[in-house]
Amino acid sequence: MPVSSPFIAPQCHDEIEILYQDPHLLLINKPSKLLSLSGKHPLNIDSVHHRLVKDFPSALMVHRLDLGTSGIMVIALNKQVNKDICQQFAARHVKKTYTALLHGHITHDTGNIDLPIAKGDFPLQKICYQNGKQASSDYVVQARGEGVSRVIFTPRTGRTHQLRIHSREIGHPILGCDLYGTQASHTLSKRLMLHATTLEFTHPLTQEKVMAHCECPF
Repeated sequence: MPVSSPFIAPQCHDEIEILYQDPHLLLINKPSKLLSLSGKHPLNIDSVHHRLVKDFPSALMVHRLDLGTSGIMVIALNKQVNKDICQQFAARHVKKTYTALLHGHITHDTGNIDLPIAKGDFPLQKICYQNGKQASSDYVVQARGEGVSRVIFTPRTGRTHQLRIHSREIGHPILGCDLYGTQASHTLSKRLMLHATTLEFTHPLTQEKVMAHCECPF
């Protein structure tokens, strides 16, 4: 039985932008096509974490973004802050929005996609009503252009590939999506048109609400 070639991430020459910094955490803008964490293959060493620990040796990854997704991430600078923000994510107290360009024109201006997600054949996820975990995504259409809808997603849950597979299931895959797009939607963009735009959480030390924004590049 032939062995498939290992996945090698493309080289990412874009820099990580630090949006905010204090002694306890960082807010960064992750470029598209950069791994959040280094992979097992030695050629997949480059990642957000690999780069950040050179300047911030105590940096810990609270959450991840897909390789192709750009945008805002929070990085903990000590174990206690990491534990606190991870608990906020687990309790669904962290609010996130994403900007996306979808193929075609969505009929309704607002809506909710509620479809359960389970692991499929790696690296894919699948919709599964028997074994899938509940997954819910709200959306608002910002604009409609030539065969494209610009959408703001607010995920209520944080399943792997949630926005990508939910978009496909309503017949409007995200442009540039290599896993869940059609040939047409995949070839319309050289990158995944998905960007983490806002992030809201409670600062573990000050207890103040952090409302962070990262400008969408598309």
